[in-house]
Amino acid sequence: PQGRRALHAASSSFQEVMLTSERYRVQRLPFSHVSDSDVAFFERMMPGRVITNPEELKPFNVDWLKSVRGCSKLMLKPQTTAEVSQALRYCFERNLAVNPQGGNTGLVGGSVPVFDEIILSTVLMNRIISFDKVSGILVCQAGCILEKLNEYLEEQGFIMPLDLGAKGSCHIGGNVATNAGGLRLLRYGSLRGTVLGLEVVLADGSALDCLASLRKDNTGYDLKQLFIGSEGTLGVITAVSVLCPQKPKAVNLAFLGCQSFAKVLETFTTCRAMLGEILSAYEFMDEKCMELVERHLKLSSPVTGSPFYVVIETSGSNSTHDEEKLNSFLEQAMTSGLVTDGTVATDDKKIKASTWFIWIFLIHQMLWSLRERITEALTHDGYVYKYDISLPVGKLYDLVTDTRALLGRSARNVVGYGHLGDGNLHLNITAESYSHSLLDAIEPFVYEWTARYNGSISAEHGLGFKKKQFIQYSKPSEAVFLMQRFKAMLDPKAILNPYKTLPSSF
Repeated sequence: PQGRRALHAASSSFQEVMLTSERYRVQRLPFSHVSDSDVAFFERMMPGRVITNPEELKPFNVDWLKSVRGCSKLMLKPQTTAEVSQALRYCFERNLAVNPQGGNTGLVGGSVPVFDEIILSTVLMNRIISFDKVSGILVCQAGCILEKLNEYLEEQGFIMPLDLGAKGSCHIGGNVATNAGGLRLLRYGSLRGTVLGLEVVLADGSALDCLASLRKDNTGYDLKQLFIGSEGTLGVITAVSVLCPQKPKAVNLAFLGCQSFAKVLETFTTCRAMLGEILSAYEFMDEKCMELVERHLKLSSPVTGSPFYVVIETSGSNSTHDEEKLNSFLEQAMTSGLVTDGTVATDDKKIKASTWFIWIFLIHQMLWSLRERITEALTHDGYVYKYDISLPVGKLYDLVTDTRALLGRSARNVVGYGHLGDGNLHLNITAESYSHSLLDAIEPFVYEWTARYNGSISAEHGLGFKKKQFIQYSKPSEAVFLMQRFKAMLDPKAILNPYKTLPSSF
């Protein structure tokens, strides 16, 4: 409807239904509407790469969760920074709103239009510019798919410092724009530490070349940090310089069962102390997650009968050394009662037995699938309310139990999983279909609970459209005002990804 946000949700049968809610109401800003002359200009600029067909535009107007949908009538597919610059300069002069879009795998409505913004897709900006095998520094265009980059680097003996469930379709530019976290953050840190430089086109079309390939550069303000996590509201990232670690020669994976969350925490403390430098991931999930993965995706868990499950990955350069450390840890975890059951797989696809019984052989990809495909399994369980929260590790699962107690039978399932090593909880609530009353029960309860324990309402997915009005639960008003000043300075006409990240009024 004119003058308010249309929110779409997918039911368990994947049929879309129109929903409107006060919390999603937003007035269209006075941007210009795309005219025939605008389309003609862009077609002259990038012939064959301007999309106006409504059917072709459909998948780019809807997010991955089928929870939000825009009505853009025009998509541009530039191939170079110069084309992005020219397009934005024209849009700035014409006061046309622009929605930058990468792989469109976001979960907070930040990657699709709200109204009729022009979609600027980086899908064709997928060129690797350079790679230095001595320093491990990769320079590439923003549209490179994360998995393709990792495959390229593995051939050179390196890997990307980022690993996500959506790696087969997400773009590195979008990863940087949302400061994506993922499975390897415990070992390699966040993108704020591994991204060395960026090339960004600002709202007025001017190109900012900060594409440094240096580990150390202490000359003035670190401008790239403004754009990491800015979700396309301050500029369009066109190229990235990132520091890549060497590919580990030995990788081990353990899938373990624990009888309580307290045991999960204790296992993590023991694991970190005994595995030290080779620990690369520590993930947890509750039994409800496992039930959904087995029921909807027909995957079999090698360990059953536990309230909680843990995935531990080690990566290093000496397989004998690493396996000895892992086996020593597993023996300690079993004999002390921290872990009740488990399976271990190594990169050479051989099971390594310790003093405890190995139930079944599963290679790495199958073990990781049990964790990485939880999001997919949830979409088959009905409408999903998703929350990506940072909390002190000791309080991580309390939010799940409190939410479950609050909602009772009004929710189909309330599950918790995530990156325990960095305090990132994925709280998911499923129901038969979208319900205003259920959403009102969840929000702002989840955000208030998170704020009470000094957590963050978004650990790694950003604020996008869905969470922008709740930023005050994680940031003081002074910080929000400063963000708004940065936005006004870099995008004075507010044409870049409008209605996202920052609240409409504060």
